[in-house]
Amino acid sequence: MTSPRRALITGGSGFVGSRLSRYLIENGWIVNIITVIEDNLSQLKPDISKYNIYPHDGSTKGMLKIFSQSRPDIVFHLASLFLAEHKAEDVENLIRSNILFGTQVLEGMLSSCCKFIINTGTSWQHFEDGEYSPVCLYSATKQAFFDILRFYTEAEGFKAITLKLFDTYGSGDARPKLFNLLKRVAEDGKEIAMSPGDQMLDLVYIDDVIIAFVHAAEIISLNTIDKNAEFAVSSGKLIKLKHLVALCEKIVNKAIPISWGARSYRKREVMIPWSKGKLLTGWNAEIGLEEGIKRTFFDKI
Repeated sequence: MTSPRRALITGGSGFVGSRLSRYLIENGWIVNIITVIEDNLSQLKPDISKYNIYPHDGSTKGMLKIFSQSRPDIVFHLASLFLAEHKAEDVENLIRSNILFGTQVLEGMLSSCCKFIINTGTSWQHFEDGEYSPVCLYSATKQAFFDILRFYTEAEGFKAITLKLFDTYGSGDARPKLFNLLKRVAEDGKEIAMSPGDQMLDLVYIDDVIIAFVHAAEIISLNTIDKNAEFAVSSGKLIKLKHLVALCEKIVNKAIPISWGARSYRKREVMIPWSKGKLLTGWNAEIGLEEGIKRTFFDKI
């Protein structure tokens, strides 16, 4: 009888991470989750007892202990601090969360002879469709970690796949992002100020995102790709923000009052998402936007 595969997930308490954790548990994996003091574990309930939870004390020594206890076959690295625009007081947290923590994870892998990692990048590493041009400091830290990861693949024989995500959404998403804003406005009818709404969005439903991570884990175990590969998790279909709102109004049969142009675009606003990324071999987004909106607004998981 084959032993269950052992995953270690960072960011397992977040929207994407919690859904990935649930999927893996339901499919026979042993799931270990690293948490930090700021984490809210509510999205792991009611099945939290099914996971092995390892609080991290912030130290490299503490990380090595977690790996010696969890003994993962593969790491899914989803943890990060996302800030579209940062302030001076955010710098330490961005570096600690997006660079230091990830490097400690790589040292933990090295200490436990775990060689496989699925890393999470962002399309925001490619402002105006550039080969590399960070939209903001957050995306610059994601690139910095990618460069550090490259050292471990070249010097230590790690195998890595970085999945660059676009706009993820779906039912059960508690993040203060676009769809929760639209749901609230549709319910209370209070007009909100937004940009002119001409930015294009690439939206990928959460179930498709999870399948991409699982598929990447299968590919990396076959040793058939470059040791430091990167792929785009893109729907391949763009929609303008103001057209998305109109589609939501049609589907939920409610007005979503918005004052278009009442606020300016943010600095380095992404008007057209990155288009040059290679899709993960054997994966395509299956859930169309209309179906995804229905599931999101009516909380169908």
